[in-house]
Amino acid sequence: MEKLNIDPKSLLKGKVSNLSTARAYLLACSLLLLAMFLLVGVLLVSIAAHLNHDAGEHTRIDIENALQSVEKVAASTVKDYAFWGDAYIHLHQQVDVDWAFARQNLGSTLFTDLGFEGVFVVDASGRTVYSVIEGQLQAVAVQDWLPMPIEPLLAQAREAAVNGQALSRLVQADGTLAVLAAAALTPGIDPNVKAEAGPAAVLIFIAKLAPQRLVALGQEFGVQDLRVVPAGGVAAGVLSLSLRDNAGVVQWTSDDPGHQLLVLVVPLVIVAGLIFTLMAWVIQRRSTAAARVMDSNYATLQASRAALAVSEERFRDVAEAASDWIWEVDTQLRFTYLSERFDVITGLVGAKWLGLAADDLLTSDQGLLSAWFKDHARRPNAIVQCSYLCGGGELRICRLSVREIPGQGYRGTASDITEEVEARRRIEYLSQHDALTGLANRTRMQEFLEGKLKAVPTLERPLVMLSIDLDRFKPVNDLLGHAAGDDVLNQVSRRLQGCLRGDDLVARIGGDEFMLVVADMSSPLEVESLCRRLIDGIEQPFYLAEHEVFISASIGIAMAPADAIQAEELLRYADIALYEAKDGGRNTWRFYAGDMNARIIERRQLEADLRQAIKNGELRLDYQPRYRIEDKRLAGAEALVRWQHPRRGLLGPDVFIPIAEETGLILPLSNWVLYTACRAAAGWPEEVMISVNLSSTEFQRGHLVARVKAVLVETGLNPARLELELTESVMLNDEKVALNIMQGLKALGVRLLMDDFGTGYSSLSYLRSFPFDGLKIDRSFIRGLNASGGDQSIIQAIVGLGRALSLTVTAEGVETIDQLKALKDVQCDEAQGFYLSVPMNAQAIGELIAGCTD
Repeated sequence: MEKLNIDPKSLLKGKVSNLSTARAYLLACSLLLLAMFLLVGVLLVSIAAHLNHDAGEHTRIDIENALQSVEKVAASTVKDYAFWGDAYIHLHQQVDVDWAFARQNLGSTLFTDLGFEGVFVVDASGRTVYSVIEGQLQAVAVQDWLPMPIEPLLAQAREAAVNGQALSRLVQADGTLAVLAAAALTPGIDPNVKAEAGPAAVLIFIAKLAPQRLVALGQEFGVQDLRVVPAGGVAAGVLSLSLRDNAGVVQWTSDDPGHQLLVLVVPLVIVAGLIFTLMAWVIQRRSTAAARVMDSNYATLQASRAALAVSEERFRDVAEAASDWIWEVDTQLRFTYLSERFDVITGLVGAKWLGLAADDLLTSDQGLLSAWFKDHARRPNAIVQCSYLCGGGELRICRLSVREIPGQGYRGTASDITEEVEARRRIEYLSQHDALTGLANRTRMQEFLEGKLKAVPTLERPLVMLSIDLDRFKPVNDLLGHAAGDDVLNQVSRRLQGCLRGDDLVARIGGDEFMLVVADMSSPLEVESLCRRLIDGIEQPFYLAEHEVFISASIGIAMAPADAIQAEELLRYADIALYEAKDGGRNTWRFYAGDMNARIIERRQLEADLRQAIKNGELRLDYQPRYRIEDKRLAGAEALVRWQHPRRGLLGPDVFIPIAEETGLILPLSNWVLYTACRAAAGWPEEVMISVNLSSTEFQRGHLVARVKAVLVETGLNPARLELELTESVMLNDEKVALNIMQGLKALGVRLLMDDFGTGYSSLSYLRSFPFDGLKIDRSFIRGLNASGGDQSIIQAIVGLGRALSLTVTAEGVETIDQLKALKDVQCDEAQGFYLSVPMNAQAIGELIAGCTD
């Protein structure tokens, strides 16, 4: 047997060589692991930075959308007011503050209800002619309130109006970020209002975005602590967005998903590094002790496997810490991978969906995902919106980002955007619905009406347009407050909807005005039956806290195709019919007829003529003398206004006074009558009184006490010689307000007379409660009076009542000597009428007074 010779030195040399190799290999593995940890650290920081950047960009988009929605709503609101024929008449052709502010057409409700702190009207010369600041009428120029050049804004607003658009932007107003909306005043679609040549006045709305409002706006879009900072005060490291037009810079508090990722993953990486370090030290100890290559190789292999496991765990943690869930599908679009975030976000079990088709889970409005992937997934940054049922059974919406894996399938991420989509839908809903009642607004109603008209209604099955205006609604707001008024409007909305079918439309177009679009009405009788149900429903009492409120409604009806086939014309004709219904006594309805339009045009022409008549001095005063019956001496004269129309001749007050009361012209007309009468009477003897009639409208607005005082001071007339004649309607509107005004007039020293006594149902109580100095018996009682009887007993009772209350009693309409004798028999104080004297002009009454005093 051959002897085996083994050299101990060679064994020792091999051992040392194996030991060096093991140490070198261990060092290389350690350096590799160190490089890997460094790479992972860099990747984590990069991923965190990208997550923070993406979150910031998403937030910026949300903020821009929020601010754009505010601008869009403001522009739509100012456009509704600016493209309105009445606003063009009252704020461009002339500045009617009473129409705009007192009648709440552009008054304090723009601040209290819509949040516009500043409302301005700037005329063609750039002068602010109307301003309402925080609901208060003030004389403030827009340049003083808005520190920015105003001329370019006016030019842009007028240029935008040519295309039927309004202008909106973000500005700095009084040191606060605000949304500004401007539009040039135009006649809109009203064919009866003609646009004048030259630049139009511009209507400007400004709503401040106070810090609380910015925070609330940001929260609606998922943005925390949204705020405005000065351009030079942007804090470092805080996300910000510079607004256009130098409106400022907004900042917000970011969720910093990348920071959260680092907080979660970095400790894990550090622990893994410590573990690997310990393992390397153990392996080195074992290699040194054993000096065996196999042990060294085995330890290295184990270390590599452990490093790979930790690396996979690390990247799995990164994927699961993200806000999206990760997916992979094969070429047949069957799920091969779903990250654990899928279970958390969707509430579904990812393991059950592996192997199932993506079309079974996700639905897209662009068709099957399998078809979409074939056509679009190869494009870079391919994105598709999908919906699915989550584990709770609710419909959720997500955005899929897709990238192709050549020959293997597709992978990507899914982001939940349900709240974002719902916010967009909410904005779209608000743009077409009334915020108070939830009914369709004017925009939605216009679209619905045009759609119905495209279906071509027939005479047998017409399309019916009902224009409804509430009667006696204003006192609800005035006496009980706007909250009660809003409650009534909501109840009216429900009652109107209850009278219609599901495919009909109810819209609130502003204030207490509603529009109904009803199809397939077979006959006018069916329409009238609907109108009766609507009025009966509205007339039912409204219960508000401790109050029971009653209102009614007037309805105007226009039908297509009999009246019109265009939406604008149908709306206008329904409004014309509504006007006729109100003129016919309210609480009724009227069908549109061709002659209505002619009457409306004639009335509007008369209104325009009346405006010119007041300016051009076409009005005149006649004076009807009033005599004491006992000694037939002249006691005074009543001023009676007449209109010398250039084409229609002399018009009495019954023709134009109702128009003046309705349009607000009663105030300048009454001012002229009061001043002219007092100026004429100032030259009469002290014992001769002058009587002037007041409209009930003047008690509701117009600062009556201050106006009367100013006229008395300017004309120098002794207040005791001025008598103001009032009708019972003054007290019917608001007794408390009327009493305060009458007490103010009495404090000036003037006398108050109740006119047309006997025609109201509660005149006796008014005589006892209000500070009257006299009463005038209505001519209807005098007409049947004679010395032999007739209405003498009624007159005697009225005279007795007057004496009991220390009131001067005057009889109107005395036309015969028998009537005068009968009045003398019952000891009536004074009389006036054609038998005693017809009305006469200023010169004639002056000559009469001079003759009586000689």
